[in-house]
Amino acid sequence: MTLSIWRNVRLAVTLFVILGLAYSLVLVGIGQVIFPSQAQGSLIVRHGRIIGSSLIGQNFSGPGYFHGRPSATVNAVTGKPDPYNADNSSGSNLGPTNPALLAEIKGNIAAQRGQVSGPMPGNLVESSASGLDPEITLQAALMQVPAVSRQTGIPEATLRRLVAKEAEGPLLGLYGPWRVNVLELNLALRQIERR
Repeated sequence: MTLSIWRNVRLAVTLFVILGLAYSLVLVGIGQVIFPSQAQGSLIVRHGRIIGSSLIGQNFSGPGYFHGRPSATVNAVTGKPDPYNADNSSGSNLGPTNPALLAEIKGNIAAQRGQVSGPMPGNLVESSASGLDPEITLQAALMQVPAVSRQTGIPEATLRRLVAKEAEGPLLGLYGPWRVNVLELNLALRQIERR
C-alpha cells in the first residue's frame, strides 16, 4: 500500500514539474521569441515612457480628441463608475429589456452630441463586453472628424487622411469591420498638432 502511495506521489510531482512548470516556461519563452511585443502587453512607448497598451482602451473625453467606446467598468471598492479601469474589466451585463441599459445609452448619446452629429453608431453609445475596448469602427472615427477639426483647427481633409492611415481592415480580410485604435489615432493626432 505505501509503495503504491509513494509511486502516485512521485508521479504527481513529476507531472506537476513537467506540465505545470516546464510546459508553461517553454510557452512563455516561445511567446517572447515569436511575439515579443504581444508577450509584453503590446505596450506603446513614447520618449522612453509607457503611455498605454494598444489592447486596452483609454478614456478620451476632452475636446480635441477622438472618443472611443463608452466603458462600463466600475471601481471594485466603491462600485461607482470608473471608465477604463483595467483593474476591474467587465461590462454592465444589462439585458436589452433593462431600463438601466436604455438610460445608459441615452446618457452616452447626450455625451457624444457635441462630438458626433447625425445618427450615432452603436459602438459610440454602447459599452463593450470587457469595458476596455480600444477600437471603434472606421465609420465612428470619420463621424468625429468635423468636431475634432473645429476643436483643433486641423483641416477635415487632413484628419480624414489620418483616420484612413490608422484604419485596420477586417481580421484575415474576412472577420469584422474596418476599425481604428483610438489611442494610436489620438497619438498620431498629437504629432500633427506639434508640427
